Amino acid sequence: MTGTVYALSAVDKSGRIADRSIVRTLGWAPGTRLDIRAQAGLIAARPTADGVQSIDDRGHLHLPLAVRRWCHLTAGDRVLLAADPASGVLVAHPLAALDQLLADAHAAVAGGEAA
Repeated sequence: MTGTVYALSAVDKSGRIADRSIVRTLGWAPGTRLDIRAQAGLIAARPTADGVQSIDDRGHLHLPLAVRRWCHLTAGDRVLLAADPASGVLVAHPLAALDQLLADAHAAVAGGEAA
């Protein structure tokens, strides 16, 4: 059984995520067309024949400006990439979204409570 594969990468000034290992893990070759959407502060990318975005000729993923703005991502911000090879979906977690997801667990640990 193949599980989720993770990587941490920065977003450059043009919205490119340069971590090609995660793209290769999903089997996305240059030219693979993608549907990229923001939802609940996260970014989901999945292959689709009519996708507007695509993997560039160097194997990089570009996040559209509208998606970056929706998720408050700027150049240099890091994202946790979670690839699910079984479904072919990549989810990018901006660190601010991770802070929200982990806040209760961190509070419990800081307060000495058992999680």
